[in-house]
Amino acid sequence: MNWLKRSLFSKLLIGMLLAAVVPFSLSNLIAYQTTSSSMKQQLIELNHNSMEIISNHLKLYFQELNMLSGSFYVDPQLMSYLRSEYTPPLQTLYINNKVNAMYISRPEFHAVRYISHLKKQAFTSSDVGNSELERLLQEDDRHINAESTRYDVKQMGNKQVLLIQKNLIDYPKSTILGTLNMYIGQGEIDKLIHSQLSADDAYFLLIKNEQQLLYSSREDANGAVYIQTKLQGGRGSFEGEFNGKEGVYIYVRNQYKDFPFTLVKFVPAAVIYQSAHQTLNRSLLIQFIAIAFVILLAMVLSYFTILPVKRLIRNIARVENGRFDIQKGNKRTDELGLLEDRFYVMVRNLDDLMNREYRYRLELSTAQLKMLQAQINPHFLYNALQSIGTEALKHGAYEMSDKISELGSILRYSMDFQTEIVMLELELKHIEDYMSLQMGRFKNKLSYTLSCPPEARPMKVPKMLLQPLIENSIVHGIEKGSGFGFIHLDIECDTEDSAYMLRIRVIDNGKGITPDTMEAIRQKYAEDKLHYGQNGIGLINVLQRLRLCYGSDFIWEMSSVPYEATIISLYININQNEG
Repeated sequence: MNWLKRSLFSKLLIGMLLAAVVPFSLSNLIAYQTTSSSMKQQLIELNHNSMEIISNHLKLYFQELNMLSGSFYVDPQLMSYLRSEYTPPLQTLYINNKVNAMYISRPEFHAVRYISHLKKQAFTSSDVGNSELERLLQEDDRHINAESTRYDVKQMGNKQVLLIQKNLIDYPKSTILGTLNMYIGQGEIDKLIHSQLSADDAYFLLIKNEQQLLYSSREDANGAVYIQTKLQGGRGSFEGEFNGKEGVYIYVRNQYKDFPFTLVKFVPAAVIYQSAHQTLNRSLLIQFIAIAFVILLAMVLSYFTILPVKRLIRNIARVENGRFDIQKGNKRTDELGLLEDRFYVMVRNLDDLMNREYRYRLELSTAQLKMLQAQINPHFLYNALQSIGTEALKHGAYEMSDKISELGSILRYSMDFQTEIVMLELELKHIEDYMSLQMGRFKNKLSYTLSCPPEARPMKVPKMLLQPLIENSIVHGIEKGSGFGFIHLDIECDTEDSAYMLRIRVIDNGKGITPDTMEAIRQKYAEDKLHYGQNGIGLINVLQRLRLCYGSDFIWEMSSVPYEATIISLYININQNEG
């Protein structure tokens, strides 16, 4: 991804592509969902209408089957034979012929059996050599009670057959003469349904309130149990699976007299959304062409947008190498042209400024050279002080020799401009020499104490950290106050995990600092710049140096009660690995 971070051209190009692709994608998604939903509703409604037609045809078919039993009533000879308790061979032959005529009247019949209640005899006409059918005939060799018609689904091998059992009643009497059993195959039902069946669809016919599966257009009808739990209302639809395919189940309920049945159709999702897919594909083709045009346009626009930026970068590189003879590009009136104009003006001004700065530095170097020539060599000063100390020792002025030695040490320490960071122990040695000279000056009017734990002495701190604070206490606190007092330098060190918290406090009982002065010092510190030639400059410079060195690991406090205690507290968090 570095190419994207480093190239404005890539960012512009990708941004334009996203601006084009994202709306196109969202519009495609919304259009597809809307079209799919609309197609689904239309398909469900169309299937409901066609299934209503099939359902009515099935209703007429069940009516025809029911009316077949009426052929018994229109034959007076047959009815007289059925009323008789005894059946001579001629009557048996006649009844068998009637049952056989009903059996051969419809090709989908597997068997027709009449069970006489009076004769206790069964008359059967059925398919020959069908062992499964013979088993069914034996299981259903019984009559049904009451004046009713019974419908049931029977399993004959791997096929379902419809069993219609109807009592023959000797009207106007209520005597039940016998029960007529008709075993009906799915041939006619398949013809009625298959006329509306496509290659991917599946039909199911469920009968009775128990929703027994009578017919399935597919061999695999495992989904029947799932369908039974979803049927609610007279017509409707629900989503589901069949043979591993997602789709929609559409159903229509109907009823012939006391015989309810439900026609169910499964339509795969691929069929439902086929039109939506075609619409989406055409839309994608058009949008791919549009995106290609957008890419081309984006590349052209990006190129002409980035061209002045690249020219500006080349000119910046020339300026970095010290070459200010840049050439202005083609005049543009847009923002990039304005930027190039401003850059050209800036470079020209910078060229003039650098020429003036160069002359200024020449003059400054000449002045510094003259100052150096007039300056006393530090080594000469150290040697002179050492010679004076030696003379003092020869004359027995031991105290004067010590003071001269301390002064030399102070000068040597303070004039070593090459060293910026020193151990705290060296800083304390410098303070002791400095305070020795000051106490010699003030005699008994000034007292000084120092407390520092041994583990703090090897720690490294900025050079000349303590002297400005001590000097402030003497000059602004003691001298401008009562002329006498004490100064206490308190150093503490706390270890926290891998860091030392160094606390330095300078305490004096001098004149103190007024609230206005303390507020002014805080404001100067907040300005975050060095201050020269102002009151309290030593403290401000010390604080600024510590902030530059330690950043957020440094904090400070200041408090003052005149002639009691003025306290400057410094808190420095020093990492052990660094310190």
